[in-house]
Amino acid sequence: METEPALPRKTVLMMAFTAGVIVANLNFIQPIEGLIATDFQISKAVVGILAMLTQLGYAFGLLLIVPLGDIFDRYHLIQFMMVLSIIALLLAFLSPTMVVFAVATTLIGITSVAPQIIIPYAGFLAPALQRGKVLGTVLSGLLTGILLSRSFSGLLGSVIPWQQIYLIAAVLDIVLLGVVHKYLPRDPRGHHSLNYFSVIRSLPHLFITQRPLQGATINGFCMFGVSNVMWSTLAFYLASQYHYGSNIVGLLGLLGIAGVTAAPYIGTMVDHRSPRLTIGMSIGFSTLAFLLFWLIGHWMLGLIVGIVLLDLGTQFSQVSNQAIVQSLNKAQSSRNNSVFMFGYFMGGSLGTLTATWAWSRAGWNGVCLVALGFLIVSLLGHLVLKEPERLNA
Repeated sequence: METEPALPRKTVLMMAFTAGVIVANLNFIQPIEGLIATDFQISKAVVGILAMLTQLGYAFGLLLIVPLGDIFDRYHLIQFMMVLSIIALLLAFLSPTMVVFAVATTLIGITSVAPQIIIPYAGFLAPALQRGKVLGTVLSGLLTGILLSRSFSGLLGSVIPWQQIYLIAAVLDIVLLGVVHKYLPRDPRGHHSLNYFSVIRSLPHLFITQRPLQGATINGFCMFGVSNVMWSTLAFYLASQYHYGSNIVGLLGLLGIAGVTAAPYIGTMVDHRSPRLTIGMSIGFSTLAFLLFWLIGHWMLGLIVGIVLLDLGTQFSQVSNQAIVQSLNKAQSSRNNSVFMFGYFMGGSLGTLTATWAWSRAGWNGVCLVALGFLIVSLLGHLVLKEPERLNA
């Protein structure tokens, strides 16, 4: 049997870099929530809603825009979304009021979906036995973007006005757009007979009829919810417990480098062992992380070890679930990814909203109780829906 040609490593790395730079737009707000609250004279609960709007916008962008990857040329679609994202970043930079910024941060979420078009595109281009590793590499780029965005935003927020962070991001994205235009592989697919509304109508059917997609979506919902429970309240906790500013939040964000380093190896585990095993490990790591946050989070060592474990848990979940989703059906890979990532970011937005509410009511104990709720649901999904032991070729 003739083997499929491997996807060149330089192409995989370029796609990973692109995904990381674009996804960073979603996370600039987390370390500078306190600065935004002070500047606009709003409460921490209200600025938590602004952070939630970014993720909620992203969730609906995933639901309504990402499926277009099954209809249109992905090479051009990715670049078109990057242009819209740049416009949204510039609006955030120029925002004179909280209301305008709320609109801008929602648009940033909606338009920053290019990485979720890139991911199924990478899965489509990669041969079956390389798919987990390729997705692991692209997702490590995605996680690097998330981590560095927190560090980038937190550190810069301590030395320049927070609005300028969005201007710098827009300039970086403009440069990246030129790179993508030159080096992104052309879409090899032919003409599609699908239309937009039939694609959107098919999304509920895909979720209902594919048990692996159900399991991946529920696990992603819970695991990203748990991650955002911590990251959306960490700035408040550090300010109250240690009197630290946004720069320390940014530095702590770098601890997730363990997850970045592990991502390709996680992908290899998924390819050659079992996604069910790696999903179970994701739940275990995240649960242990929040036990440490709750019991010894008042010591910096407890926070540091917990953050490393939580980012590992998030990465195990994301790589495993993406490998499951991209193994289902190449012809509907963008739609399957849309369903999965919609659930993923709905979980993230709910985690942000409930955690900031819990912080205002019960402090760090309330935050940890919210995380426990997400973890219980993830464990029930793991036991009932039972992820596949092996992936489809």
